[in-house]
Amino acid sequence: MKILERYILKENFKPFVVSLFVATFVMLLDKIIDLLNLIIDKKLDFATIISVFGLSLPFMLALSVPMAILLASIMSFGRLSVDNELVAFKSCGINIYTLMRPTVIAALFVSIFMVFFNNAILPETNHMLKNLMIKANYRRPVTAIIPGTFTTLKNYTIYTKERVDEELSGILIYSRESTKFPQTISAERGNIFLSNGGNSLIAVLYNGQMHERDPKEPDKYQVSQFKKFTLNLPDLGYKMNEASSDYRGDRELSSRAMLDIIAGKEEEIIVLNESTEKLLSKIEKLKEDTLSIIQKKDYKKNTNSLKIKEDKIKTLEADIRKYEVEVHKKYAIAFACLIFVLIGAPVGMMTKTTGVGMAFSVSAFVFLIYYGCLTLGEELADKGVVSPFLAMWIANIIFSIIGVYLVVISVKEMKFVNLNIIKDKTNKMLGLK
Repeated sequence: MKILERYILKENFKPFVVSLFVATFVMLLDKIIDLLNLIIDKKLDFATIISVFGLSLPFMLALSVPMAILLASIMSFGRLSVDNELVAFKSCGINIYTLMRPTVIAALFVSIFMVFFNNAILPETNHMLKNLMIKANYRRPVTAIIPGTFTTLKNYTIYTKERVDEELSGILIYSRESTKFPQTISAERGNIFLSNGGNSLIAVLYNGQMHERDPKEPDKYQVSQFKKFTLNLPDLGYKMNEASSDYRGDRELSSRAMLDIIAGKEEEIIVLNESTEKLLSKIEKLKEDTLSIIQKKDYKKNTNSLKIKEDKIKTLEADIRKYEVEVHKKYAIAFACLIFVLIGAPVGMMTKTTGVGMAFSVSAFVFLIYYGCLTLGEELADKGVVSPFLAMWIANIIFSIIGVYLVVISVKEMKFVNLNIIKDKTNKMLGLK
């Protein structure tokens, strides 16, 4: 029996490796254009380019591993069916459950590993990638200014007619930094550089004019000319320090860290609920009597405080739902590896195909439906329509039921649907042989 188990695992391993490479590459293509634009625009060095692509891979692997397992299951069991090995196994008294057992066990171990991966490795790489992308985006700040459009940077609005490499021409800058009347600066050309670790910009302008009004005497208008002028744009709020930012979003945190945040926010809600109950009691008492001027002010003050606290509670509840969704998503996607074996194996037996094309088409269709359910569930959970648990696990529950049903009908050799007939009809409609 051990020989059979090793044989089945061997049959699944090679398609899994190929499928993982293909699925990851397809997902990479979706982001490669944006990454190439960033690389060309910011003139990133080779080490940064490798880091960007390397840190982008874990996020893709979190999705491509389940898809690769689905694709590998379809291909491996499809080959066993085409070569009539399934018939040979059945004639020896070996049923489908026995054949699927090593693959299911292997998928279970992969699921457990993916739980670790999604909680320990993925948050760290996402955090590192975020910091790297922020630094890359502001590596050449001049590229953030698009010719022919107004670009607002805090208290400054910048317009330029043309940009050639690092130099801007036809520059117009409105500064609202120190006076109620904007200072207008025009220049023939100029350059913009980062300073203060990326928190500030320095604009070096050439051959221009400066227009400004006196705030005390608005009728006075002053125009001064310059050959070279250096304008400091401090504290733009980018927080671009050499050290990495410590702030982490929900996709940069482990489940444990998010559960701690949820617990903290739930405690805040308890405190706010107690406070709102006291405010409601005060408001009800004020309603009972004829209000004096002072009482009216007190009533309005308490009503405003109540509204602020209720809004704060709603915000905290929305944050809790967001974190709960992310926690359940880490586990739901990980255990999709196990569920996809239950679907892939019987589908492979039914399709009886060894080709990558048919297997990839079926697996892509199944995975798109699965991922679509996750995306829709996330949207509904964030809005509070459904619970985060149901939103993230409903796809797994439905696909598990379908998978078990497909396995049962495969064991009983019942016909669920002949996918080859669908394939032939599709090819006929498209005029393919």
